[in-house]
Amino acid sequence: MDEMKDVILKYVKNEYLEDEDQEIGYDTPLISGGIVDSFSMVSLKRFLENKYKISIPDDKATPEAFDSVTRIVVLVNQFVK
Repeated sequence: MDEMKDVILKYVKNEYLEDEDQEIGYDTPLISGGIVDSFSMVSLKRFLENKYKISIPDDKATPEAFDSVTRIVVLVNQFVK
């Protein structure tokens, strides 16, 4: 689980942070904090589905479920076999 958190956090930092000095952690608000917008959430969902060979139903891919790395890991783990 910690490895998954690290992979997702690294992806978010590389893809969505413009300020390289900005520090974010596992519980940093991503959507409500303005780091990830709705368009970026779609690309993040696609990354997760490809990386972990899962399919996340659209009704589960809510802003709340994507609002922190910790919440994303909970979501992904529902679909990982």
